Amino acid sequence: MQILRSAPVRLLLSMLAVFWFSQPLIFAAAPAKVHVVALGAGRKVPWTPPGSAPAAADATGKPVETPTMKVRPLAVDGRQKEWTTGEAHDVTDRSFTIRRALRLNDALPGDATARWSWQPGPWLLVDRSTGHITALHLPDFDDMVSEAVWFRDYAAYCGTGTTAKGGLFAVVAQLGARRAVVQQQIGKWPQAAPAEPVCKPAQWQREPMRVTLQATGGEALTFDVVGAASLIEEGDSADSADGP
Repeated sequence: MQILRSAPVRLLLSMLAVFWFSQPLIFAAAPAKVHVVALGAGRKVPWTPPGSAPAAADATGKPVETPTMKVRPLAVDGRQKEWTTGEAHDVTDRSFTIRRALRLNDALPGDATARWSWQPGPWLLVDRSTGHITALHLPDFDDMVSEAVWFRDYAAYCGTGTTAKGGLFAVVAQLGARRAVVQQQIGKWPQAAPAEPVCKPAQWQREPMRVTLQATGGEALTFDVVGAASLIEEGDSADSADGP
């Protein structure tokens, strides 16, 4: 039996078909939200190293200058997300690392009021495109000892072991890698009276890629670093042919 459809019905079905098949194209063409990531102006804040008490005067009675550290706010879309310290390192054209600054409560149980203390904290990875901030857990990184020197997506520093025997380690960590690229003991830790700083700043070489680490008072050790970038940013895919 032949089924007849009127012209209005055929027109309605055609319009529904066009609307249905055009939806993916409409959604695909929707522009992505643009995030604004910015570092604010720096200011100096009092800093007391752990294990030391602030002294009002020295042996001669002269006032002792309080140690300070410089902090800057990290804001995403106009809202402050973190306090940071030190210089930022551009890993790629859309992501950078910077060290977090922590404001810790140093009051003892029973103290009537809080005692706030600024301290350098762990490193952060910031994605300018998504506005996402990730706390980095670098192997054997010690907030009070380690001073990371960045090259590409690698960080080189002296770290302290958390095992029972402890130890001072030369470490090279790579973003996105599960294990440290270099992790070699170079001294004993903890020390009765550690030098300040514990290690000299790492020295990087581009080709061939090498890094030199040296504990204060120890021998300089140079390590070859082999490998490609392992950082995969949010929104990237292995089979994507388009750039960010």
